[in-house]
Amino acid sequence: MKLHTKITLALILGAVAGVAAHLLASATGQTWLRDALVWIEPIGNAWIRLITMVVVPLVMASLIVGTASLGDITKLGRIGGKTVAYYLCTTAVAVSIGLLLSNLLAPGSHMDPTALQNLRSTYIAEGASRVRMAQQTPGLKDVILDMIPRNPIQAMASGDMLPIIFFSIFFGAAVSVLPGERRDGVIKFVDGVNEAAMVMVHWIMELAPYAVFALIGAVLARFGADVLKSLLVYSVTVLLGLALHVGITYPAALRFLARVSPVDFFRRVREVPLIAFSTSSSNATLPVTMETAEEEVGVSPEVSSFVLPLGATINMDGTALYQAVATMFIAQVLVGHLSLAAQLGIVATATLASIGAAGVPSAGIIILIVVLKQALPASVDPAAGIALILGVDRILDMCRTAVNVTGDLTAATVVARSEGETLKVRSGGRRARPAA
Repeated sequence: MKLHTKITLALILGAVAGVAAHLLASATGQTWLRDALVWIEPIGNAWIRLITMVVVPLVMASLIVGTASLGDITKLGRIGGKTVAYYLCTTAVAVSIGLLLSNLLAPGSHMDPTALQNLRSTYIAEGASRVRMAQQTPGLKDVILDMIPRNPIQAMASGDMLPIIFFSIFFGAAVSVLPGERRDGVIKFVDGVNEAAMVMVHWIMELAPYAVFALIGAVLARFGADVLKSLLVYSVTVLLGLALHVGITYPAALRFLARVSPVDFFRRVREVPLIAFSTSSSNATLPVTMETAEEEVGVSPEVSSFVLPLGATINMDGTALYQAVATMFIAQVLVGHLSLAAQLGIVATATLASIGAAGVPSAGIIILIVVLKQALPASVDPAAGIALILGVDRILDMCRTAVNVTGDLTAATVVARSEGETLKVRSGGRRARPAA
């Protein structure tokens, strides 16, 4: 049985077990199944630590080798420009989809007053805590400045991806101008580190089905589907928006920009969103994303080692769409309707704030607070709005992370084709021709 099939089965079994445990505890008071699923959750957490352990050496080694092997250092600037432009465009499209659906479905106008009061009383303290966390996060200017690490070793120890990416590219560029024998010696050593990291990824992935079952089972055993009832229209609006973005935006980019078959692409990469859904972490999924891009899609290490780590840090299509829907939902509940100008402000703020919150824990909520402060009247407390949606945030976070990593892979495919690379994915309707 193939690994992606095992992961899918584990996901289904974990979801069934989690919902059954929650229903059993709610209906009969028997908590033994729920307790058992919560007890095995550390298996999933240990797996996340294992895969996260490989992120820094893998990203550094692949970036250094890729940069040092480019030959023409201007190629890196060209790839970087294409990557950032693509990420900003797809994020803006995602936000626009979220706003359009929010205006059509008006999720905030369907809230039951009793459910509204329950949500406020249950999550107001946690909402205030998230607002305080947002106040401590750096702005866009500080994020850009912090990309240059004072101490690269400290950045590696703390897992700060943007400084690691900057240092690795800078170091790789320096290696590329060394005399031939010295350059080849450094590249050979770092390439060995990269290959060893990939072997570790293969080993860790063999444990993925067990981790997925433990993670999904524990989440649904705790929350069940009850909380979705009070926020059903809101949740459906977010999920519908994510489905439209994955079903329309990405296939269009693949077919018209990368000139490959979207069906074949999604078939080849299906393992990655499953892992992202289970872990709710783009960084934890990054080793699997890079392996899949290179082995299944055919993206070169030079492109994947730059586009994918950067995407895991700043590309948040699914998160940006969620923020648009969440902002509109909160506005419809607390203040009524937002003007067109305010909604256009959401597009700009959510797109840019996704970069400003790079590497911050709970980045989705942090960015949402920034967007809320821009979109809502000053008299409205963001904590009151955050409290309304925290009940389903964990489940929706799993879905939007799956979209985020799919967007990363799509970007790598588009950029690779624009660089004239020949991919393993079938051409989309006509034979793919190398870019000029």
